[in-house]
Amino acid sequence: MRGLTRVQVLKLDEKHLQHIEDDVVVEEPLEIRVNGESFSVTMRTPGDDFDLAVGLLWTEGIIHSAGEIGTIAYCPDEEQPELRNIVNVGLVDRGRKLESLRRLWSNSSCGLCGKATLESIHQACRRIDSGVRVRYDILCALPSRLRQAQLNFDRTGGIHAAALFDPSGQLLLLREDLGRHNAVDKLLGAALRGGTMRLSETVMMVSGRLGFEIAQKALAAGVPIVVSISAPSSLAIELGKAFGMTVIGFLRGPSMNVYTHAERVHRANSGTDV
Repeated sequence: MRGLTRVQVLKLDEKHLQHIEDDVVVEEPLEIRVNGESFSVTMRTPGDDFDLAVGLLWTEGIIHSAGEIGTIAYCPDEEQPELRNIVNVGLVDRGRKLESLRRLWSNSSCGLCGKATLESIHQACRRIDSGVRVRYDILCALPSRLRQAQLNFDRTGGIHAAALFDPSGQLLLLREDLGRHNAVDKLLGAALRGGTMRLSETVMMVSGRLGFEIAQKALAAGVPIVVSISAPSSLAIELGKAFGMTVIGFLRGPSMNVYTHAERVHRANSGTDV
């Protein structure tokens, strides 16, 4: 598996000293090109690279449908031909220029305030009007279902996951990566490439913090409910409130914080929504 490697480790505790082998997550750069022009370089866990490229282009607003993709392929490195660290996405419209399509919010160091960021997104993203609802008890079961499906986390303890569930709690799709944002891009890219999933009727769960960029990616894909076992940021909450997306954080056992649009969470035992 390209995403994992084995290393020699000296393991110490109060009573023992052992030389063992340990599985660790591989981290390598991936350059994503569009029509041969460099678009982004990200540090990622190798695997599902085409999903990552498509997901990033979708959530950055470069493409809006799978039909805009003509070809997608690895570009060989002349000096190291065994590496697969460059992906080129050829668009059907070969004349599109990246400079006019880049999103202002893609760079966290650009200096935009929260208000300006939200205003820029209003020009590009639609409000989520999905009427999907999910039972409280089903939401409570999602962390354990996510954890059970994280095969690489079991082996390394050092990789994030993002997953899509249907309203009944069935796992539809899961991707893992060293980076939280990459895991989400891989997940959404796979969903777009698959072409059969109605994202407006899904729940997206992430294993790490629910920051603005995670929420923005879910919004770009039209996912109505975004859940995390950890904390959301203030801007992620503002985004959910403004665009009709349910934001849930600190989902642990029978407890959760519903920050926005709680009408999508249904308490079956009471017969009413939250």
